[in-house]
Amino acid sequence: MKGKVYILIPAYNESKVISKVISDIKKQGFENIIVIDDGSSDNTYEVAQKSGAKVLRHIINRGKGAAVKTGIEYAKLKNASYVITIDGDGQHNPKDIRKIYEKLKEGYEVVLGSRFLNRKNKMPRFNRIANFLANVLTFSIYELYVSDSQSGFRGYNQKAINLIDIQSEDYDFESRVIYEIARHKLKYCEVPIDVFYTEYSLSKTKKQNLINGIKTLMKMLMS
Repeated sequence: MKGKVYILIPAYNESKVISKVISDIKKQGFENIIVIDDGSSDNTYEVAQKSGAKVLRHIINRGKGAAVKTGIEYAKLKNASYVITIDGDGQHNPKDIRKIYEKLKEGYEVVLGSRFLNRKNKMPRFNRIANFLANVLTFSIYELYVSDSQSGFRGYNQKAINLIDIQSEDYDFESRVIYEIARHKLKYCEVPIDVFYTEYSLSKTKKQNLINGIKTLMKMLMS
């Protein structure tokens, strides 16, 4: 592959699925896999290591945004040409990494995976409504509309990871990236991605819910 591609996986208590996520990514030909264990209380760290990923570790749970930032800083030290982030709970399809990578090679500086551009996805009604409202709020505050402002499946080129400055450490990280795209006038695009809603992924307590959504909105308004 031309240029170094680093796949970042923020993970919190994902020991049940993280090995499969890593294995499926490797099957797509990507070897530079970085798992950021965000203070897990299970054995996510050990399982990810045994699965062949480089694992970085937060002593305490700091939030998804903090985990992604730690991974990006590591990738920058490794002189990464491209960074692609993917969730660690198995919701995303590693086959879609290739779509994002190809768009980065075409010259896009940020590539956003969108669950809404793939009509085959069967998203729970609450998630669909919550994401639509988040899109509208993100547009009204940051003046940039995207179809899936809360997707964690994204790609960045070297210019983007050096320019984007995110102070957010939790789920508002996703929305703040949209602001940074607008602020720096970065060339971006969206690509359709698959999403798999399983009993396991829907049970995750750290996922976006109503309370987290309100917190995200407040942080966006305050910023």
